[in-house]
Amino acid sequence: MKEKYYTVEQISEMLNIHPKTIQRYIREGKLQAGKIGKSWRVTGHDLSVFMESTRPQAGKVTIPLNKNSDYEIKVSSVIDIDVKGMDDAIRIMNTVTAALNTNLPEYGHPTMHAQFLESECKVRVTIWGNIQFAQAIIQLIMELVEIIRQEDY
Repeated sequence: MKEKYYTVEQISEMLNIHPKTIQRYIREGKLQAGKIGKSWRVTGHDLSVFMESTRPQAGKVTIPLNKNSDYEIKVSSVIDIDVKGMDDAIRIMNTVTAALNTNLPEYGHPTMHAQFLESECKVRVTIWGNIQFAQAIIQLIMELVEIIRQEDY
């Protein structure tokens, strides 16, 4: 039997949830999805798993996001780092990527994108995740930049 796939828009209509919220669930890993072209697709099985995991319990209307609270704060940030050249840029991007790949449970399901803007001699790091993740990445970048600058002198 052929697996049925749903678009973000179809799921949004079925669950009466805004499409951006469905996309956020996908980014956070709460709803498994795959990309076909430029659009996300969710299998019927993955949608069922998601529905079971988010079913309200005992009158609660929020989805518990961590052990301590029914609420979770998300942070997004763009960090521009002036660098002397490609070598410093690669070092920063590799270190930040390695930190993201530690997959510590307290960081939830963060996302990060890093790029070297050669014309500006700048590394741009974009992060999205919980406050603990954002704080750790920003602290890491601050320390790494300090090390690189000390090595230059």
